[in-house]
Amino acid sequence: MILTGPDLLARFQALDEFLDRHQALWRPRPFQHRQLAWELEHPELADWLRQRSLEQAEVAHNHPEQLNAPAPFPALAREAQALSALDALPEQARATPPARFASDVPGRKWQQIDAFARHLSFQQTPQHWLDWCAGKGHLGHLLSWQGGELTCLEHDAALVSSGAQLSQRRGLIAHHQRQDVLAADAADCVSAAHTPVALHACGDLHVRLLQLASAAGCTQLAIAPCCYNRTASADYQALSTAAQGSALRLSRDDLSLPLSETVTAGARVRRQRDQSMAWRLAFDLLQRQLRGVNEYLPTPSLPSGWLHKDFPGYCNDLAALKGLSAPGAQDWVALESAGWARLAEVRNLELLRGLFRRPLELWLLLDRALYLQEHGYQVRLGTFCPSELTPRNLLLLAER
Repeated sequence: MILTGPDLLARFQALDEFLDRHQALWRPRPFQHRQLAWELEHPELADWLRQRSLEQAEVAHNHPEQLNAPAPFPALAREAQALSALDALPEQARATPPARFASDVPGRKWQQIDAFARHLSFQQTPQHWLDWCAGKGHLGHLLSWQGGELTCLEHDAALVSSGAQLSQRRGLIAHHQRQDVLAADAADCVSAAHTPVALHACGDLHVRLLQLASAAGCTQLAIAPCCYNRTASADYQALSTAAQGSALRLSRDDLSLPLSETVTAGARVRRQRDQSMAWRLAFDLLQRQLRGVNEYLPTPSLPSGWLHKDFPGYCNDLAALKGLSAPGAQDWVALESAGWARLAEVRNLELLRGLFRRPLELWLLLDRALYLQEHGYQVRLGTFCPSELTPRNLLLLAER
């Protein structure tokens, strides 16, 4: 179903109860804990997950609900699927855009832009598109080609310049403007005449659009949010009355859970990611020994060049970076092997958290939908493309 009207609140309340009831299963991150509290309550499931291989975890990653795991996994999977069910929004018939529109865009990104544009249906034909965090303005260019004026707002000056040149090459009249959308003067860029659109604007950026568009009296808008954890606040700032009344208190770490599903990484990127995580998990074992404290120690994001070191050098340098004593003589082969073994365990234990990725993401989208509803909008919430194209495939359409 496509969620609209009273269904928005009803689904939000059901998701809220589900997420609140099972916090002990999805909040703790296996990467940070040698043992998870829920394993004592569900030992059969914990043992089954811990015995699986890294390759098995990789196969199940995108669809953990299909896993034939011990209880309570199947029941949780069924409930999560039922609460996350959404239909695609209707597509709009339109002429095929010229091939040159796709020539400057990576294939998968162009498919996302094209799918987003095909699912924008409003009662009134938009007269002036406002492409929010536009980059070079590919989305806005496609929409303006279909009809309507175009303003593109982008913070990166190089992208603004490239976008303006692209507009000329594509024969479009568009205004590309450099603008920090989080700055106070961003409100001057939004007027009631605009139809704002935002495809995968991160965290605070798309929240800012909702606030400014509703304050300016925009008749209609469309957003497909992304990266809910990219926010200045350490804790989630609920938008709607319903979410503000929820017992859930979400950290920035919690907000990253929906983003843990990936479908776009190539083989080389996956290998680098796995090596980085295995080495970090091995270092976690080492730092617990060096500190004499059996607790996780956060480490900073490291440049990819760190993976070109040998493993002992990596650990010695990371220990120095964290102000720990030098590791000295270690069985480095055994330690690295233990890191890879832990990675297999972590990835498989993460499959339980994976059941809650979509419910939490939909909870967050419904908070935004209910906020707009409270500000006088009729809202529709559905999908605009298959999850294989992008897991961030939820589209919120609002109009007054």
